[in-house]
Amino acid sequence: MGAGMDEITAGRARWQARYDASRVRDGEFTTLSGLEVEPVYGPAAPDPRFERIGWPGEFPFTRGLYATGYRGKPWTIRQFAGFGNARQTNERYKMILSAGGGGLSVAFDMPTLMGRDSDDPRALGEVGHCGVAIDSAADMDELFEGIPLGDVTTSMTISGPAIPIFCMYLVAAERQGVPIGSLDGTLQTDIFKEYIAQKEWLFPPNPHLRLIGDLMEFCAAEIPAYKPLSVSGYHIREAGSTAAQELAFTLADGFGYVELGLSRGLDVDRFAPGLSFFFDAHIDFFEEIAKFRAARRIWARWMRDVYGAKSEKAQWLRFHTQTAGVSLTAQQPDNNIVRTAVEALAAVLGGTNSLHTNALDEVLALPSAKAAEIALRTQQVIMEETEVANVVDPLGGSWYVEALTDRLEAEAEAIFTKIREMGTDGTMTSGILRGIEDGWFMSEIAEAAFDYQRKLEKGEKKIVGVNCHTGTVEEPLEILRISHEVEVEQKRVLAERRATRDQAAVDVALARMIEAARSDANMIGPILEACRAEATLGEICGALRDEWGDYMEPPRF
Repeated sequence: MGAGMDEITAGRARWQARYDASRVRDGEFTTLSGLEVEPVYGPAAPDPRFERIGWPGEFPFTRGLYATGYRGKPWTIRQFAGFGNARQTNERYKMILSAGGGGLSVAFDMPTLMGRDSDDPRALGEVGHCGVAIDSAADMDELFEGIPLGDVTTSMTISGPAIPIFCMYLVAAERQGVPIGSLDGTLQTDIFKEYIAQKEWLFPPNPHLRLIGDLMEFCAAEIPAYKPLSVSGYHIREAGSTAAQELAFTLADGFGYVELGLSRGLDVDRFAPGLSFFFDAHIDFFEEIAKFRAARRIWARWMRDVYGAKSEKAQWLRFHTQTAGVSLTAQQPDNNIVRTAVEALAAVLGGTNSLHTNALDEVLALPSAKAAEIALRTQQVIMEETEVANVVDPLGGSWYVEALTDRLEAEAEAIFTKIREMGTDGTMTSGILRGIEDGWFMSEIAEAAFDYQRKLEKGEKKIVGVNCHTGTVEEPLEILRISHEVEVEQKRVLAERRATRDQAAVDVALARMIEAARSDANMIGPILEACRAEATLGEICGALRDEWGDYMEPPRF
């Protein structure tokens, strides 16, 4: 049974009331030729699909979270950036903000992602190369110097050492005189996807989950607007998964974190709004749009029907999107501008809440200033010139898009069933942990990646400039190179900080942190105190490694 006309008419009236009660941006909402367009379009006759499609701003949120769509507020332009040292990255942030960026997204270098200091022997040659080097709260001070943290939302893409990095961010805010309770932003923190795809963990799963639970409790009580968890499908897709696998594995991880919050006795309607998501926008235009629409619908239904969320905000799936790095090519790199624009448009038509557009040279190096500006302007052209933000979910009702949305939803549900069956108690968490231990997620992604590579080599899938249309007049690119002096200087400054800090205060703070680790106490406070004392990231993570041990992925053949 589908929705009859009475139900469709009543739904439109509910939508209209929401729309009328909401703020709408100033300006005309017309086509380029001046034709006025409605805020949303729906069926003029009974439609058997409409119960699953609905109206924007109401359950199941297939068409978006807000009745106004981008008429109320456009997506946030949140460009991912970080390289060299904190001073260099600070300059790039100021360039992004002055050029119209709406928020910041911090990329960290590999030593930082692995909880190592810049002078750790394992950091040699990696300092500042894939992101910014952060060794202590003093680096975080410099990273945001002249950028009031109370006025800008900041996303930090880091999971293994996310909690000490977050505490350094809080210390930087305190030193600016910003009350931490007023902060708004997102911390990735998603450790499940590290075991599944990205492989940047520090400890075995249970200590990581303990820290995440502590962070959820702390933010729910102290920083209500802050999102302590951004559940990431991006890295799963970049590792080679299909769209359905990205959708299912990501939402399953999200359900695992909901179960973690519930196990702590937290109110789902209070902590669930602090969960956000991070998806890949790949090159298959319509499949990506359908994936985003299916994600909202699945999440809303599970949150309401499985986990008991009653408020709309607890049922909302809010997500950031990044265009697909894996789709970029070293051959004919100017083509990457086109790929990124198509992928960004898919994210917008799928209703993303914020967006990062990759630079054309990222397959070769960190973005140059020129390439970063082109990436930013790509979003601004979509936002300001194309008029796609005038209508909410403009592809809603398309036979193709709705069929793809339904198909991806069904495939995801089948994967959820498989994951739960792998566990011992019917929970998603148990199934995820078993799948990690057995290497099931890794093998599923590897099989999908192998299948795609085989099709490329046979010519069944085409990549312009790689296996077709390979002739070019393009000149080699000038790329951004990180000087070895960055590492030398970072290590010098770190040694100077260690020599001038209060070592006794550091020792006491680290001892209290380990004491908390051996109890049931929330660990955010003790880690925050260590950061205030200028304990380094490597010292904090090293002490916890000594206490909890390292994790070695079981070999699978």
